[in-house]
Amino acid sequence: MSVTQEQILKALTQVNDPDLNRDIVSLGFVKHVKIENDNVSFAIELTTPACPVRDQMKEQAIQSVRALPGVKRVEVTMASHVRPSIPAQAAERLVPTIKNIVAVASGKGGVGKSTVSANLALALAKTGARVGLMDADVYGPSIPTILGITETPQVTDERRMIPVQHGGLKVISMAFFMKPDEAVIWRGPMLHKTVEQFLGGVEWGELDYLLCDMPPGTGDTQLSLCQLIPLTGAVIVSTPQDVALNVAQKAIAMFKKLNAPVLGIIENMSFHVCRHCGKRDDVFGSGGAKATAERMGIPLLGAIPLDTTIRETSDAGKPIVLSDPDSPVAKAFTTVAENLAAQVSIRAMQGELSQQVKVTF
Repeated sequence: MSVTQEQILKALTQVNDPDLNRDIVSLGFVKHVKIENDNVSFAIELTTPACPVRDQMKEQAIQSVRALPGVKRVEVTMASHVRPSIPAQAAERLVPTIKNIVAVASGKGGVGKSTVSANLALALAKTGARVGLMDADVYGPSIPTILGITETPQVTDERRMIPVQHGGLKVISMAFFMKPDEAVIWRGPMLHKTVEQFLGGVEWGELDYLLCDMPPGTGDTQLSLCQLIPLTGAVIVSTPQDVALNVAQKAIAMFKKLNAPVLGIIENMSFHVCRHCGKRDDVFGSGGAKATAERMGIPLLGAIPLDTTIRETSDAGKPIVLSDPDSPVAKAFTTVAENLAAQVSIRAMQGELSQQVKVTF
Protein backbone atom coordinates (compact mmCIF):
# COMPACT_ATOMS: atom_id res chain seq x y z
CA MET A 1 0.00 0.00 0.00
CA SER A 2 1.45 3.34 -1.08
CA VAL A 3 1.85 6.19 1.36
CA THR A 4 -0.47 9.19 0.89
CA GLN A 5 0.29 12.90 0.79
CA GLU A 6 -1.82 13.39 3.91
CA GLN A 7 0.32 10.88 5.80
CA ILE A 8 3.49 12.63 4.68
CA LEU A 9 2.26 16.05 5.76
CA LYS A 10 1.09 14.69 9.10
CA ALA A 11 4.53 13.15 9.67
CA LEU A 12 6.19 16.47 8.82
CA THR A 13 4.20 18.29 11.50
CA GLN A 14 6.73 16.73 13.89
CA VAL A 15 9.39 19.05 12.44
CA ASN A 16 9.36 22.47 14.10
CA ASP A 17 11.07 25.73 13.20
CA PRO A 18 12.78 26.53 16.53
CA ASP A 19 12.68 30.29 15.93
CA LEU A 20 9.02 30.51 14.94
CA ASN A 21 7.87 27.76 17.34
CA ARG A 22 5.58 26.19 14.78
CA ASP A 23 5.74 23.13 12.58
CA ILE A 24 6.92 23.47 8.98
CA VAL A 25 3.58 22.30 7.54
CA SER A 26 1.42 24.94 9.24
CA LEU A 27 4.05 27.54 8.29
CA GLY A 28 3.66 26.58 4.63
CA PHE A 29 7.30 25.55 4.22
CA VAL A 30 6.58 22.15 2.62
CA LYS A 31 6.29 22.32 -1.16
CA HIS A 32 6.03 20.00 -4.19
CA VAL A 33 5.30 16.69 -2.50
CA LYS A 34 5.73 13.80 -4.95
CA ILE A 35 5.13 10.08 -4.43
CA GLU A 36 6.54 7.52 -6.87
CA ASN A 37 6.00 3.97 -5.63
CA ASP A 38 8.06 3.78 -2.41
CA ASN A 39 10.02 6.99 -3.11
CA VAL A 40 8.97 10.35 -1.65
CA SER A 41 10.35 13.76 -2.55
CA PHE A 42 9.47 17.29 -1.44
CA ALA A 43 10.98 20.71 -0.86
CA ILE A 44 11.31 22.70 2.36
CA GLU A 45 11.28 26.43 1.64
CA LEU A 46 12.82 28.33 4.55
CA THR A 47 12.58 32.05 5.25
CA THR A 48 16.30 32.67 4.75
CA PRO A 49 19.23 30.92 3.04
CA ALA A 50 21.21 31.69 6.21
CA CYS A 51 19.05 29.51 8.44
CA PRO A 52 21.34 28.15 11.20
CA VAL A 53 19.32 24.92 11.60
CA ARG A 54 18.62 24.05 7.95
CA ASP A 55 20.63 20.80 8.05
CA GLN A 56 19.00 19.76 11.32
CA MET A 57 15.51 20.39 9.93
CA LYS A 58 16.32 18.48 6.73
CA GLU A 59 17.49 15.43 8.69
CA GLN A 60 14.42 15.55 10.96
CA ALA A 61 12.15 15.70 7.92
CA ILE A 62 13.87 12.72 6.28
CA GLN A 63 13.63 10.62 9.42
CA SER A 64 9.96 11.53 10.02
CA VAL A 65 8.86 10.51 6.53
CA ARG A 66 11.14 7.48 6.29
CA ALA A 67 9.43 6.07 9.38
CA LEU A 68 6.13 5.79 7.47
CA PRO A 69 5.15 2.28 6.29
CA GLY A 70 5.90 1.73 2.62
CA VAL A 71 8.54 4.47 2.30
CA LYS A 72 12.05 3.40 1.33
CA ARG A 73 13.65 6.56 -0.01
CA VAL A 74 13.16 10.23 0.92
CA GLU A 75 14.63 13.10 -1.08
CA VAL A 76 14.44 16.62 0.36
CA THR A 77 15.37 19.81 -1.49
CA MET A 78 16.16 22.76 0.74
CA ALA A 79 15.17 26.14 -0.70
CA SER A 80 14.59 29.62 0.68
CA HIS A 81 12.40 32.63 0.10
CA VAL A 82 13.17 35.68 2.22
CA ARG A 83 9.96 37.33 3.41
CA PRO A 84 9.67 41.13 3.55
CA SER A 85 9.23 42.76 6.95
CA ILE A 86 8.61 46.29 5.65
CA PRO A 87 4.92 46.98 4.89
CA ALA A 88 4.42 47.32 1.14
CA GLN A 89 2.76 50.74 1.39
CA ALA A 90 5.59 52.11 3.54
CA ALA A 91 8.27 50.73 1.24
CA GLU A 92 6.71 51.85 -2.03
CA ARG A 93 7.98 55.45 -2.01
CA LEU A 94 11.66 54.88 -1.28
CA VAL A 95 12.58 51.19 -1.27
CA PRO A 96 9.99 49.11 -3.15
CA THR A 97 12.54 46.40 -4.04
CA ILE A 98 14.12 45.96 -0.58
CA LYS A 99 12.60 43.35 1.74
CA ASN A 100 14.40 44.04 5.01
CA ILE A 101 16.46 46.98 6.32
CA VAL A 102 18.67 46.51 9.38
CA ALA A 103 20.60 49.29 11.10
CA VAL A 104 23.94 48.25 12.60
CA ALA A 105 24.51 50.74 15.41
CA SER A 106 26.54 51.39 18.55
CA GLY A 107 26.32 53.67 21.53
CA LYS A 108 29.92 54.86 21.15
CA GLY A 109 32.74 54.80 18.65
CA GLY A 110 35.67 52.43 18.64
CA VAL A 111 33.73 49.20 19.14
CA GLY A 112 34.37 47.86 15.62
CA LYS A 113 30.87 48.48 14.28
CA SER A 114 31.89 49.05 10.64
CA THR A 115 34.10 45.95 10.59
CA VAL A 116 31.19 43.95 11.99
CA SER A 117 28.80 45.46 9.41
CA ALA A 118 31.06 44.55 6.49
CA ASN A 119 31.69 40.98 7.61
CA LEU A 120 28.03 40.36 8.47
CA ALA A 121 26.95 41.58 5.04
CA LEU A 122 29.52 39.35 3.35
CA ALA A 123 28.50 36.35 5.45
CA LEU A 124 24.86 36.82 4.45
CA ALA A 125 25.78 37.21 0.78
CA LYS A 126 27.81 33.98 0.88
CA THR A 127 24.63 32.05 1.70
CA GLY A 128 23.10 33.21 -1.57
CA ALA A 129 21.08 36.10 -0.18
CA ARG A 130 20.87 39.37 -2.11
CA VAL A 131 22.55 41.91 0.17
CA GLY A 132 23.21 45.63 0.09
CA LEU A 133 25.46 47.61 2.44
CA MET A 134 24.76 51.29 3.00
CA ASP A 135 27.55 53.21 4.72
CA ALA A 136 25.47 55.78 6.58
CA ASP A 137 28.36 56.84 8.82
CA VAL A 138 28.63 60.13 6.94
CA TYR A 139 31.26 61.68 9.24
CA GLY A 140 33.59 58.69 9.21
CA PRO A 141 32.78 56.40 6.26
CA SER A 142 35.10 53.40 6.28
CA ILE A 143 33.23 50.62 4.48
CA PRO A 144 35.05 51.10 1.12
CA THR A 145 38.41 50.84 2.91
CA ILE A 146 37.41 47.69 4.79
CA LEU A 147 36.10 46.07 1.61
CA GLY A 148 39.01 47.24 -0.55
CA ILE A 149 36.78 49.11 -3.01
CA THR A 150 38.60 51.55 -5.28
CA GLU A 151 35.96 52.20 -7.94
CA THR A 152 33.10 54.73 -7.59
CA PRO A 153 29.39 54.48 -8.40
CA GLN A 154 28.07 55.24 -11.85
CA VAL A 155 25.14 57.63 -12.32
CA THR A 156 22.23 56.95 -14.66
CA ASP A 157 20.71 59.48 -17.05
CA GLU A 158 17.93 59.89 -14.47
CA ARG A 159 20.56 60.98 -11.90
CA ARG A 160 20.24 57.78 -9.89
CA MET A 161 23.31 56.12 -8.41
CA ILE A 162 24.31 52.58 -9.29
CA PRO A 163 25.91 50.98 -6.22
CA VAL A 164 29.37 49.44 -6.50
CA GLN A 165 29.24 45.65 -6.56
CA HIS A 166 31.94 43.93 -4.56
CA GLY A 167 32.21 40.53 -2.89
CA GLY A 168 28.58 39.74 -3.69
CA LEU A 169 27.42 43.02 -2.12
CA LYS A 170 25.92 46.22 -3.49
CA VAL A 171 27.62 49.10 -1.68
CA ILE A 172 27.05 52.84 -1.36
CA SER A 173 29.07 55.19 0.85
CA MET A 174 29.71 58.87 1.40
CA ALA A 175 33.40 58.01 0.99
CA PHE A 176 32.79 57.58 -2.75
CA PHE A 177 32.00 61.30 -3.00
CA MET A 178 34.73 62.74 -0.75
CA LYS A 179 38.43 63.41 -1.10
CA PRO A 180 40.56 61.39 1.36
CA ASP A 181 41.46 64.45 3.45
CA GLU A 182 38.02 66.06 3.27
CA ALA A 183 35.70 66.36 6.28
CA VAL A 184 31.90 66.43 6.27
CA ILE A 185 30.60 69.36 8.36
CA TRP A 186 26.84 69.12 8.08
CA ARG A 187 23.80 69.90 10.16
CA GLY A 188 20.72 67.70 10.49
CA PRO A 189 18.85 68.65 7.27
CA MET A 190 21.84 67.72 5.08
CA LEU A 191 22.21 64.40 6.85
CA HIS A 192 18.51 63.70 6.39
CA LYS A 193 18.76 64.43 2.67
CA THR A 194 21.76 62.14 2.30
CA VAL A 195 20.03 59.23 4.04
CA GLU A 196 16.97 59.78 1.85
CA GLN A 197 19.17 59.84 -1.27
CA PHE A 198 21.02 56.68 -0.25
CA LEU A 199 17.69 54.89 0.16
CA GLY A 200 15.55 56.19 -2.69
CA GLY A 201 18.15 57.57 -5.10
CA VAL A 202 20.15 54.37 -5.51
CA GLU A 203 19.40 51.56 -7.96
CA TRP A 204 19.52 48.83 -5.34
CA GLY A 205 17.53 46.32 -7.35
CA GLU A 206 15.97 43.35 -5.57
CA LEU A 207 17.51 42.94 -2.11
CA ASP A 208 16.72 40.48 0.66
CA TYR A 209 18.70 42.51 3.20
CA LEU A 210 20.04 46.05 3.30
CA LEU A 211 22.45 46.58 6.19
CA CYS A 212 23.02 50.19 7.19
CA ASP A 213 26.28 50.95 8.96
CA MET A 214 25.29 53.83 11.24
CA PRO A 215 27.45 56.49 12.89
CA PRO A 216 28.03 55.90 16.61
CA GLY A 217 25.71 57.48 19.12
CA THR A 218 22.11 58.65 18.99
CA GLY A 219 22.10 61.49 16.48
CA ASP A 220 20.39 62.87 13.39
CA THR A 221 21.28 60.01 11.03
CA GLN A 222 19.54 57.41 13.19
CA LEU A 223 16.54 59.69 13.57
CA SER A 224 16.32 60.30 9.82
CA LEU A 225 16.52 56.61 8.92
CA CYS A 226 13.75 55.70 11.35
CA GLN A 227 11.58 58.58 10.13
CA LEU A 228 12.00 57.73 6.45
CA ILE A 229 11.23 54.01 6.54
CA PRO A 230 9.95 51.45 9.07
CA LEU A 231 13.08 49.46 9.83
CA THR A 232 13.05 45.70 10.19
CA GLY A 233 15.14 46.48 13.25
CA ALA A 234 18.51 47.44 14.64
CA VAL A 235 21.44 45.46 16.01
CA ILE A 236 23.70 47.00 18.63
CA VAL A 237 27.45 46.37 18.62
CA SER A 238 29.27 46.71 21.94
CA THR A 239 32.43 45.60 23.65
CA PRO A 240 32.08 43.72 26.97
CA GLN A 241 33.17 46.38 29.44
CA ASP A 242 30.65 48.30 31.53
CA VAL A 243 31.38 51.74 30.06
CA ALA A 244 30.59 50.53 26.52
CA LEU A 245 27.51 48.59 27.57
CA ASN A 246 26.13 51.54 29.52
CA VAL A 247 26.30 53.67 26.39
CA ALA A 248 24.94 50.81 24.25
CA GLN A 249 21.83 50.80 26.42
CA LYS A 250 21.21 54.42 25.39
CA ALA A 251 21.24 53.37 21.73
CA ILE A 252 18.79 50.59 22.53
CA ALA A 253 16.52 53.07 24.32
CA MET A 254 16.68 55.43 21.33
CA PHE A 255 15.57 52.80 18.82
CA LYS A 256 12.75 51.72 21.11
CA LYS A 257 11.55 55.33 21.33
CA LEU A 258 11.62 55.48 17.53
CA ASN A 259 9.55 52.27 17.33
CA ALA A 260 12.40 50.38 15.69
CA PRO A 261 12.73 46.84 17.10
CA VAL A 262 16.12 45.89 18.51
CA LEU A 263 16.96 42.52 16.94
CA GLY A 264 19.89 41.77 19.21
CA ILE A 265 23.27 42.66 20.68
CA ILE A 266 26.64 41.65 19.22
CA GLU A 267 29.56 41.47 21.62
CA ASN A 268 32.66 42.48 19.65
CA MET A 269 36.24 42.12 20.97
CA SER A 270 34.73 39.58 23.32
CA PHE A 271 37.92 37.72 24.22
CA HIS A 272 41.45 37.17 22.95
CA VAL A 273 43.12 33.83 22.30
CA CYS A 274 46.93 34.00 22.19
CA ARG A 275 48.16 32.68 18.86
CA HIS A 276 51.31 31.33 20.55
CA CYS A 277 50.10 29.59 23.71
CA GLY A 278 46.35 29.31 23.07
CA LYS A 279 45.44 30.95 26.39
CA ARG A 280 42.19 32.92 26.48
CA ASP A 281 42.30 36.43 27.91
CA ASP A 282 39.13 38.44 28.59
CA VAL A 283 40.75 41.79 27.85
CA PHE A 284 37.59 43.86 28.30
CA GLY A 285 35.84 41.61 30.80
CA SER A 286 33.45 38.74 30.18
CA GLY A 287 29.72 38.16 29.86
CA GLY A 288 28.68 41.81 29.89
CA ALA A 289 26.68 41.74 26.66
CA LYS A 290 24.96 38.49 27.63
CA ALA A 291 23.90 39.93 30.97
CA THR A 292 22.68 43.14 29.32
CA ALA A 293 20.73 41.19 26.69
CA GLU A 294 19.06 39.04 29.34
CA ARG A 295 18.20 42.04 31.49
CA MET A 296 16.67 43.95 28.58
CA GLY A 297 14.96 40.95 26.97
CA ILE A 298 17.00 41.19 23.76
CA PRO A 299 18.71 38.29 21.97
CA LEU A 300 22.49 37.97 22.13
CA LEU A 301 23.37 37.33 18.49
CA GLY A 302 26.91 36.16 19.25
CA ALA A 303 30.42 37.08 20.28
CA ILE A 304 33.31 38.11 18.00
CA PRO A 305 36.84 37.64 19.41
CA LEU A 306 39.53 40.30 19.62
CA ASP A 307 41.90 39.02 16.97
CA THR A 308 44.78 40.62 15.08
CA THR A 309 43.68 39.03 11.82
CA ILE A 310 40.43 41.02 11.87
CA ARG A 311 42.39 44.26 11.98
CA GLU A 312 44.94 43.08 9.41
CA THR A 313 42.37 41.87 6.89
CA SER A 314 40.21 44.98 7.31
CA ASP A 315 43.18 47.31 6.82
CA ALA A 316 44.16 45.33 3.72
CA GLY A 317 40.65 45.57 2.24
CA LYS A 318 40.20 41.79 2.43
CA PRO A 319 37.67 41.09 5.21
CA ILE A 320 38.26 37.83 7.03
CA VAL A 321 34.93 36.30 5.99
CA LEU A 322 36.29 36.34 2.43
CA SER A 323 40.03 35.99 2.96
CA ASP A 324 39.95 33.16 5.53
CA PRO A 325 36.39 31.76 5.62
CA ASP A 326 37.32 28.59 7.52
CA SER A 327 39.02 30.40 10.40
CA PRO A 328 37.35 30.45 13.84
CA VAL A 329 36.97 34.22 13.57
CA ALA A 330 35.18 34.04 10.21
CA LYS A 331 32.94 31.30 11.58
CA ALA A 332 32.05 33.56 14.51
CA PHE A 333 30.87 36.22 12.06
CA THR A 334 28.91 33.59 10.13
CA THR A 335 27.16 32.43 13.30
CA VAL A 336 26.16 36.01 14.14
CA ALA A 337 24.89 36.52 10.58
CA GLU A 338 22.78 33.36 10.80
CA ASN A 339 21.31 34.45 14.14
CA LEU A 340 20.56 37.89 12.72
CA ALA A 341 18.83 36.34 9.70
CA ALA A 342 16.75 34.23 12.08
CA GLN A 343 15.60 37.33 13.97
CA VAL A 344 14.71 39.08 10.70
CA SER A 345 12.69 36.03 9.68
CA ILE A 346 10.83 36.07 12.99
CA ARG A 347 9.88 39.72 12.42
CA ALA A 348 8.74 39.06 8.85
CA MET A 349 6.76 35.93 9.70
CA GLN A 350 5.09 37.57 12.70
CA GLY A 351 3.73 40.22 10.34
CA GLU A 352 2.70 37.61 7.78
CA LEU A 353 0.97 35.41 10.33
CA SER A 354 -0.84 38.36 11.91
CA GLN A 355 -2.19 39.27 8.48
CA GLN A 356 -3.44 35.69 8.07
CA VAL A 357 -5.22 35.95 11.41
CA LYS A 358 -6.90 39.20 10.35
CA VAL A 359 -8.10 37.62 7.11
CA THR A 360 -9.31 34.46 8.86
CA PHE A 361 -11.22 36.15 11.64
